[in-house]
Amino acid sequence: METTGIVRRQTAERMRDALERLVTERDVWMSTAHPDHGPHQVPLWFLWDGRAVWMCTSATSVTARNVRKEPRVRLSLPDTFDVVLLQGEAECFPDQEVPGGAAEAFAEKFGWDPRVEEGSFLYVRVVPRTVRAWRGEPELRGRVIMRDGIWLE
Repeated sequence: METTGIVRRQTAERMRDALERLVTERDVWMSTAHPDHGPHQVPLWFLWDGRAVWMCTSATSVTARNVRKEPRVRLSLPDTFDVVLLQGEAECFPDQEVPGGAAEAFAEKFGWDPRVEEGSFLYVRVVPRTVRAWRGEPELRGRVIMRDGIWLE
């Protein structure tokens, strides 16, 4: 692994960078697992509301089936050099029961409102319990920037 030019960031800088990416990025990889069928990973659009990640998927998708059975999930932003991993438990909201503020913010960010689509959708909310962030090998030590739902500073 090449590490030339990587300057090790302190926890506060990693946290600031991770939060900025959560606000500005569009896609997140969501990893779920089903007790009988095993792991499943899918990219989804997401919204960061300052406390939680909101995603939306078909109510009949494998992702929806998995989070209903096993709510523990892992999310990752799609950059393999500037890694941000989040772990938490998924909370599900049918499209007609999702809190209005979250649904409106999601629709505004993406120009798409699943509540008016044909078919059923499921909003999935994940409040992270653990967040890890690192850029290359020099940052592997100290990569945990949130533990037990509390940002480390």
